[in-house]
Amino acid sequence: MKINRLFEIVYLLIDKKRVTADELATHFEVSKRTILRDIDTLTTAGIPLYTTQGKGGGISIHDNFVLNKTFISAVEQKQILFALQSMAVTELVESDEILGKLQSFFASSNKDWIEVDFSRWEHSAADNAKFEMLKEAIINERALTFDYLSAFGQFKARKVYPLKLVFKSKTWYLQSFCLTEQQYIMFNFTRISKMAILDESFDSHQYHAPKIEEIEHTQSKNYTPIEVKVRIAPTAKFRVYDEFPENDITVNADGTFTLRMSQGQWIHDYILSYGDFIEVVEPESLRTELLQRVEKIKNKYLSKHDT
Repeated sequence: MKINRLFEIVYLLIDKKRVTADELATHFEVSKRTILRDIDTLTTAGIPLYTTQGKGGGISIHDNFVLNKTFISAVEQKQILFALQSMAVTELVESDEILGKLQSFFASSNKDWIEVDFSRWEHSAADNAKFEMLKEAIINERALTFDYLSAFGQFKARKVYPLKLVFKSKTWYLQSFCLTEQQYIMFNFTRISKMAILDESFDSHQYHAPKIEEIEHTQSKNYTPIEVKVRIAPTAKFRVYDEFPENDITVNADGTFTLRMSQGQWIHDYILSYGDFIEVVEPESLRTELLQRVEKIKNKYLSKHDT
């Protein structure tokens, strides 16, 4: 596209100081006449270009020209560069070349201000390989197959059109149109295994998955809250603030917490994940249910010991 060629011409002139029209024509694989028209366009737009004749001559740009002479303020330049670097550190966006060009334009040095690694501590290599495969499938609009572990502990073969990777509440999800179920589904990244990219392509513009806020709104309508009063050991209190929004936490005068939680079987699993660092004070019905669960767990170990 012409706009990309114009952009790169300016970049080359800033980087190399002087380039001939013939060199630019060869670089872009266009005619010399096209390059001269581009130079006229840039000059008309206010880019300070000038030409020199004879040996060692060519097209040059004024030495003091950088983009901060335009309407982009210094603060805005930093915001653009920091935003690009934020995307680059995820290694999901190939922005290093763009970042380098804009730093040349802005006459700015690289400030390495952020580092992000979304892979798990123990599975970094495997997670990164899976990210790369998902990135390739999403960008190239290729169908995927994989096995997916359901909440019921069963692996099921899936065929999907991958649309987007979503990071939500400490977890990566693959937002996709599932051909197996004929509906939009968000798959938990860590439950995906045996993934393969197919030759089958699709047009992502024909698929419009619901936005995250729409999914949250639908879920919130089915949200039935329950208040659970718990006593937690000091060494485990950090989990409350890691895993609950501030509005769902009440610190009581006696040092206990009242947590606003959605009802469901997950509450038992969550409470038990604390081991002996937690005690449910209220409601009494939950205390009884947890005692029953603990009794079942104890019986499993006792029966194994007896055999």
